[in-house]
Amino acid sequence: MSIGGGPAKALERGRSIGCRAIQIFVKNNMQWFAKPFAETELAAYHDFPDRPKLVFGHTSYLINPGAKNPEFREKSIRALSEELSRADQLGLPFLVLHPGAHMGDGEETGLSRIVSSLDEVFAALPRGKCRIALEITAGQGTCLGHTFEHLATIIERSKFQDRLTTCLDTAHLFAAGFDISTANGFWDTVKRFDRIIGRDRLAAWHLNDSKTAFGSRVDRHEHIGKGKIGLAPFCEIMRSAEFSAIPKVLETPKKEDLKDDVVNLKVLRDLACQHDCS
Repeated sequence: MSIGGGPAKALERGRSIGCRAIQIFVKNNMQWFAKPFAETELAAYHDFPDRPKLVFGHTSYLINPGAKNPEFREKSIRALSEELSRADQLGLPFLVLHPGAHMGDGEETGLSRIVSSLDEVFAALPRGKCRIALEITAGQGTCLGHTFEHLATIIERSKFQDRLTTCLDTAHLFAAGFDISTANGFWDTVKRFDRIIGRDRLAAWHLNDSKTAFGSRVDRHEHIGKGKIGLAPFCEIMRSAEFSAIPKVLETPKKEDLKDDVVNLKVLRDLACQHDCS
């Protein structure tokens, strides 16, 4: 949900279509930095009535902790630090982060830079409470995070493991080469995640169909059931008690009227009520 007009507006938009969980940016996602929240904005957010049960955040798409250029890396570290501080002001439990890209230097070098950058951010915020949820990526270009091993490596090498968790995106999984288009394929993927990372590290689901083909490594989201994945994984996620406490949000295409969100929410909630999705 957009925070245009202030963070309380995101809560209002979510409430207007019956969301129980929403994801927000803590500032304009296409700008590096932002002026501090006004006290009136924070008060309106915290005093908002009948708010969605869980609100979490997503970092700016500009941030790349694995950046090769020193100036760009420092800018990413500063921006991420500021976003975590803004998230703490809003009381968000975590911010979803695309791990970053190695920019031609190779996976090992890129992963090392990501770990170093995140450790620097956390070290500068010793009293911070907001965690970072590393998101599985489609693996486009030199982007890292398209394997569970990548995410596990970042967590294992970090000095601040307790500040790191993960987010799984269905469209990204599919594009990265995880065949979740069948129930069996989906649960095989979940078992692999459990083995390599661990279910206790799963903080959220992004539920998106994919415009692009299996293994394409191209990140393009589509409406639920209208893309290349089909309904199988969404049925499993919505019906399984294993994920009942895990927040699930849409990042599907939409306009300001939110009508597309209403349709996609209905598809997902109808799946949760079905006894058989075959």
